[in-house]
Amino acid sequence: MEFSWIFSYWPLLLSGARQTLLLLVISVGFGFLLAIALAFAQVSGGPAVRLLARAYCTFFRGTPLLIQLWLLYYGVGSLLPMIPGLRQSLFWPILREGFFFAAVSFTLNYAAYEAEVLRGALLGVPKGELEAGRAFGMSRFTLIRRIWLPRAIRMALPTIAGEVVMQLKATPLAFTVTVMDLYAVAFKVRQDTLLVYEPLLVVTVFYLALTALIARAFRLMEAQVPLRR
Repeated sequence: MEFSWIFSYWPLLLSGARQTLLLLVISVGFGFLLAIALAFAQVSGGPAVRLLARAYCTFFRGTPLLIQLWLLYYGVGSLLPMIPGLRQSLFWPILREGFFFAAVSFTLNYAAYEAEVLRGALLGVPKGELEAGRAFGMSRFTLIRRIWLPRAIRMALPTIAGEVVMQLKATPLAFTVTVMDLYAVAFKVRQDTLLVYEPLLVVTVFYLALTALIARAFRLMEAQVPLRR
């Protein structure tokens, strides 16, 4: 095994790790907020809203993430330059990068999976707790903010942790749209040095360590907020 190349490539490795983490944080953060809206749309929305939310989740859960990513990058991305004035706008430096399309694609995909998790958790909250909140005179917004949503999230924490790890493992797909994430750096090292296993082992160690940290963080959250029955 030869690992001396790490001393030459460590700035690029750090940059790739930062890109991977940034993709994970953006997609999980914004995706979770979208998932909450989609979950409530399915649980308590009107017929039309419920149908649209279900269609969204069915589409993004029923098609491969790689195809969604390529549809955005090669499809929508090829149409953006045709919009008058967009190339001269402040947004073009962001919109022309593969990172933007990867972040959007990962966010939309994560939201669909997480919405189904939260939908099940929302339906699993005991009705007695919601009725007790209404009996205290809570408004619908207060009831959601203080009882329904926190209770559902706590019940779904183990599944949410698994979804975050799955999202982490999906980030190497960003390499296919020119994003220089950690896997892309490993690929470059392999091209430059003709080493195959060593760069992949470094990437493996990074993902294992980050997975362990995520699992530990969610276990701490579960311990701090015990589930009452």
